[in-house]
Amino acid sequence: MALMAKARVERVGRGATGACIDLGSFLTGTTWNPHQEDASGMPTVGALPMIAGSFSVTLLSTLFALPIAFGSAIFVVEVAPRFGRRVFQPLLELLVGIPSVVYGLIGLTVIVAWVRDAAAAMGQTITGFGIFSSAVVLAIMILPTITSLSIDALAAVPHEYREGSYALGCTRWQTIWNVVLKSAAPSLMTAVILGMTRAFGEALAVQMVVGNAIQMPSGLFTPASTLTSVLTMGMGNEAMGTVYNDVLWSLALLLLAMSLVFIMIIHLIGHKGAAKRG
Repeated sequence: MALMAKARVERVGRGATGACIDLGSFLTGTTWNPHQEDASGMPTVGALPMIAGSFSVTLLSTLFALPIAFGSAIFVVEVAPRFGRRVFQPLLELLVGIPSVVYGLIGLTVIVAWVRDAAAAMGQTITGFGIFSSAVVLAIMILPTITSLSIDALAAVPHEYREGSYALGCTRWQTIWNVVLKSAAPSLMTAVILGMTRAFGEALAVQMVVGNAIQMPSGLFTPASTLTSVLTMGMGNEAMGTVYNDVLWSLALLLLAMSLVFIMIIHLIGHKGAAKRG
């Protein structure tokens, strides 16, 4: 019995410190259970559900925030610059100082409840947690970032461009659509990418409303998970050197790599915009 126990401890120790997980299966696997081994004796660590959840929440929140952010920027710069600069923009920027936990609590008590009640009114039973609720919370959180950068982008368009458009007989909205927005397009794209980076890296607020179910997203209203939510829940509960802890650090490295990709896209857009302006 003592020999059997010793062999078991040695086998677990090797699995905890020396497991070599295939990168392809890690990125494309759909089952996440690091404490369970598959047929080949490797931990079951498929990160695709978290990757899909992170991108789904990020893209949907950006789609929700963009019309409001661009519309607000146009209002501040082109429609009512005095009121927009003195009142509207400062009020909007106050949202930046609100802690993430407050957004999470609002999402948990208001948005999740509203989604659940709306589904119940249509005869459906859902928990309210999921990608949709997370996207709404994140859209509110990234709105000040995209709006502020969009305001700066529109304000940086030379006034001579507007005067030339008016001289050709264009209306205000034709000038905004065909001249101002097109001239500021690279800077506006930078604002969008920065907003997406903010949404992709958000942890606490998303964790409170996404449902934290590590499964492939099957809809906008089913519980899901993201890279940041899994990291937040698991990082402090595992001992250093275990397979689960190493896998969580791999998820963190993947999150860092995606942030670097976003930054590279921003630099590429800025370089092309500078080359276009000569």
